[in-house]
Amino acid sequence: MAYGETASDERTGLLDPAVRKHSIIHSQQDQASSIVESHISKDEIALDWLHDLVKDSYRRRLIHGGKGLRTCVAFLVDVAEATLSDWKIGYCIKNPLLNREACCNNKTPLFHLAGAGENCDDFHIWSERYWGSYSIYVAFALCFGIVSASVTLFTKRALPAAAPGHGDKQRPPEIQTELRPQVAGKSIFMAAGSGIPELKTHLSGFVIPHFLDARVLVVKAVGATFAVATGMCLGKEGPFVHISACVGYIVASRFSRYRDNGRKMRELLSAAVAAGMTVAFGAPIGGVLFSYEEISTYFPRKTLWRAFLCSAFAAMVLKALNPNGTGKLVLFETHYGTNYLAYHYLIFALIGVVGGIWGGFFCKLNFKWSKWFRSYPIIKNHPVFEIFLVVLVTGLLQYPNPLVREPGDAVIKNLLVDCRDTRTQYSWVCLHEAGDGSSWAYVGWLVYGCLVKLVLTIITFGTKVPSGIIIPAMDAGSLFGRLVGQWIGTISPGIFAMVGAGAFLAGVSRMTISLCVILFELTGELEYIIPYMLAILVAKWVADSLSDEGVYDLAQSVLGHPFLDPDHAMKLVQAQSPPHLVKKLIPPKQTMDEITVNVGKDNKAPRLLLEKKLDLLKNRGLMDAGLALVQNGMLQGYLAQGELEFGLGELGKVVSQNSRIRLLGNSVDGSVGHNEVQDIEIALNDVSYTDDVDDLDLSPFVDRTPLTLTETAPMEYAVEYFAKLGLRHMMVTEEGTARLVGVIIKKRLVAYLETLHNE
Repeated sequence: MAYGETASDERTGLLDPAVRKHSIIHSQQDQASSIVESHISKDEIALDWLHDLVKDSYRRRLIHGGKGLRTCVAFLVDVAEATLSDWKIGYCIKNPLLNREACCNNKTPLFHLAGAGENCDDFHIWSERYWGSYSIYVAFALCFGIVSASVTLFTKRALPAAAPGHGDKQRPPEIQTELRPQVAGKSIFMAAGSGIPELKTHLSGFVIPHFLDARVLVVKAVGATFAVATGMCLGKEGPFVHISACVGYIVASRFSRYRDNGRKMRELLSAAVAAGMTVAFGAPIGGVLFSYEEISTYFPRKTLWRAFLCSAFAAMVLKALNPNGTGKLVLFETHYGTNYLAYHYLIFALIGVVGGIWGGFFCKLNFKWSKWFRSYPIIKNHPVFEIFLVVLVTGLLQYPNPLVREPGDAVIKNLLVDCRDTRTQYSWVCLHEAGDGSSWAYVGWLVYGCLVKLVLTIITFGTKVPSGIIIPAMDAGSLFGRLVGQWIGTISPGIFAMVGAGAFLAGVSRMTISLCVILFELTGELEYIIPYMLAILVAKWVADSLSDEGVYDLAQSVLGHPFLDPDHAMKLVQAQSPPHLVKKLIPPKQTMDEITVNVGKDNKAPRLLLEKKLDLLKNRGLMDAGLALVQNGMLQGYLAQGELEFGLGELGKVVSQNSRIRLLGNSVDGSVGHNEVQDIEIALNDVSYTDDVDDLDLSPFVDRTPLTLTETAPMEYAVEYFAKLGLRHMMVTEEGTARLVGVIIKKRLVAYLETLHNE
């Protein structure tokens, strides 16, 4: 799971260029107008939900689109992946672009089943010799892996590091005014992995720059196609979610209602995530629940029905495109026709226990493998070489076993078959289960396949290709469940394979309700909801006892993405004895001096002073910080770094360098005086400032009503404020005097909670 870490810079644009100079110099713009005209671009910063809520009250436009487009992209990936995967074995003579199933059974996308049969004369095998086929299989897999890793490298981004608390250490007084060099940059491959940990971070209010760009969309689709075709233990379902979010973001960015309001954008992205899971599994209801349970931290009721509508349209387009050639949404349709008995609950629970044990140990083992193997320079600096090695090992281990030779979704489909059904009784699985002499050899293939899948999933997850964990976990669970079913003769072994798939995935991801519904929609078997529920719950409980974090939560920690989980945060805070107070989050005095501006009676500050403060903010590395504005120690407002940078860099072009910037509206007594400054402000006292002719008014961008807490408030208050209200920053005042003593940003709270978690 050795992903790169991520950070960013911040670029901001607030007003329409045509009205900037007029509105800044010649008019006193009120707060509402400023909010209406704001166009803030936020890179790796915490969004302010309250600010976006107010902005939304000034924008009422309609938006359409995006649902069919994301389904079409997923359709192309589905069809192309199936064809490429079968090229490792052979090709269709009548049409090389058809996969083996479509070639043999005349099942083609966009059309329903035209006819079925076992005659595969139209599909040409590369070689009739075992070792020849073996070599060609591995060679094609290596080529596909290199292509996938190579295209993924195009999404590498080198960004300035931004770590919570960076630059807060005390320094000697004689060098306090010097600028610190920025810490070394970090890098991230935007298209690598499933994208789900990044989406969780993104939807929680921390923006990851360029993560949803069109380039990432194209590379993710192409990379996922070739990555899955290699046969590696990865799936395309996670990347489908990322692809869907990219499409939703690109479409929504055309409309100012969403482009300029992070709160509304995240509502739409939540619906896009639901559509992505819908097209991945043909599970519209499960997709909505997945977005609600696993991805989104802000999911109001109106988003629920909008996600439901989006998933419905995605399902309709998917059914029309018919990528599986069956004309149905159900991906792994089963008809077992038998009912389970009471004692089978024990077996389902046992499968859940094993799935939970696997899930708990998977997270730990994958983390240790990532830290050890990817610490070698040749692996760390050459991700394509790592893919080459992983694909080579995968091909060599999987090809000898017919059960795991095919792509992950085909493995599940083969293991869920009911051998009493005449349509599947001649499949490889059923023929071996019906035989007597080869039954133990077949059991050996099941054991071998399960162990290989478990090991390969550990070493594959985290490589620099588009990949998901859902299908590999279900593969291992299906193999284990089918193995258990060999000794239970009363019902079909496919039932246990189905339950095992859910249990192993629940152990890895800790999904519950959404996973149960997805399994039902995957198979169309409503009768087995209770076995799903039992195995999933047991797997989650066992996995939680072994590891606190699921695979997506652990990935966020490894990636260094800031994320505030309200429930987990509250447990950490409540466990502290004696109870921690808000004063524990207050930055050091030096930091407060750097981020505080003492505004004089004229409600203005020197431009050179603000530029110096902005440089200090940038060099601290916290991209969503800002300046606290005080008069006589009393808080008057807060100016975010983004607005300050835009105001000085863009709007400031129309005024002189030595001008004074209005920050708090009209002056108190009409006089023009100089500010009382501290530290670096003293160095600016000898500058000759101009009069009011060229004043720049940034007061519309100042938050005059920032939320505050006293320093003696319980830490639980801070967690609730940031988690429930979606704040970006919060002021801390002294008890009794109400004087400003600290400024807390969301990243500082996240860093504090991470410290508690690691203790």
